[in-house]
Amino acid sequence: MYLVIAIIRHHLLESVRDALQDVGVIGVSVSDCRGSGHQLNVTHSFRGSQYGNSLEPRVRLEIALNEAHLNDAVDAIQKAACTGEIGDGKILVLPIQNAVRIRTNERGNVALDA
Repeated sequence: MYLVIAIIRHHLLESVRDALQDVGVIGVSVSDCRGSGHQLNVTHSFRGSQYGNSLEPRVRLEIALNEAHLNDAVDAIQKAACTGEIGDGKILVLPIQNAVRIRTNERGNVALDA
């Protein structure tokens, strides 16, 4: 079992969700976040004034998966979220020790199945 954390651009969220659904992944948690990476301090212009923003708004997706879906899900996220520009984001893959479906008390891999 694995936890996939993807940090992506806001405007690509629907494309990523569609790509995940195409490979059979439907359970996704989404939250807004802010962060910085290689792009460092980005300068924006608003009403003729320049200002810097060191933390860019992003979307964080968290997906718990069985190993059978892992590579397809990571590939789908990477293809759908890639613009080829600095700041496209990151995909992190972490092992999960256990999972429990609260409603049925199912544990392990079966708790992650749809």
